[in-house]
Amino acid sequence: MSIMENMIDIPAEHEKNVCGQFDAYLKKIERSLHVTMVSRDGALKIIGPEEMVQRAKSVFNDLIELSRRGNTITEQNVDYALSLSFTEKDHQILELDQDIICRTISGRPVKPKTIGQKQYVDAIREKMIVFGIGPAGTGKTYLAMAMAIQAFKSGDVGRIILTRPAIEAGEKLGFLPGDLQSKIDPYLRPLYDALYQIMGAESYLHNAEKGLIEVAPLAYMRGRTLDNAYIILDEAQNTTPAQMKMFLTRIGFGSKVIITGDQTQKDLPNGAASGLDTALKVLKKIGDIGFCYLTSSDVVRHPLVQKIVQAYEDYETKSSRTHRH
Repeated sequence: MSIMENMIDIPAEHEKNVCGQFDAYLKKIERSLHVTMVSRDGALKIIGPEEMVQRAKSVFNDLIELSRRGNTITEQNVDYALSLSFTEKDHQILELDQDIICRTISGRPVKPKTIGQKQYVDAIREKMIVFGIGPAGTGKTYLAMAMAIQAFKSGDVGRIILTRPAIEAGEKLGFLPGDLQSKIDPYLRPLYDALYQIMGAESYLHNAEKGLIEVAPLAYMRGRTLDNAYIILDEAQNTTPAQMKMFLTRIGFGSKVIITGDQTQKDLPNGAASGLDTALKVLKKIGDIGFCYLTSSDVVRHPLVQKIVQAYEDYETKSSRTHRH
């Protein structure tokens, strides 16, 4: 295997951003690709086997380009650029960066950060109903909320309805102090958090007072037809088949529906069927419905979360094999 050297110029203003604090990102690329990287006087020397040097160069050039576009490079960017370098999609990280859905109240752009997320966002644009299935941290709910708020702001829909199935609204919520609304609120909290971040609390409260944005438990959907609305059903793995059917048949004209869930995190009583699992089997042949399956490689929380999700996936795969034999 021939060892080669390659030089890359690093623009001085991007050096700290792309190399990381104490060159942490360089060290990560070195470890992952088995190359040596030496940064000196605005240039980076990469030494190692030819194929790995080319990969390292490609990853580094992508990071420089992301930095030029005004991004703060994170460990997640480096991890994802590295994982793409082992596929034929190594420059797709730059395409993802161009798809800005909207901006948060603090001006931060909301955009898909992985290829799986990009396919999810594109499916939402194209289809009337989309199922987003995947583990925690894959951005299923957050991206759906961003798309809903964008459609609402641009006048494509007249209102937004966000809903979750209330795990047993009787006993489990019964011992909490307060009226029904204050019992339900903590459990709908993740939806409020995303709303406040993207829209701002003031704008949300103003629209909520007018009834244009509604955050409600799934039971409140019964008997209503929802026209010209953007409807997000979150935590759909905790619906019963009857609830899911009820929800899907509420959809009216001019509406867009996103159903998100994680099939591995069910809070249903033992032996109860999940409305999400049933719907995925029943509806799979309907062409106007999009199904997006995100995986641990689409996790965009802290890199440690990705490792945790992956470890659980490996463990569960191993367990199911053991049970089968």
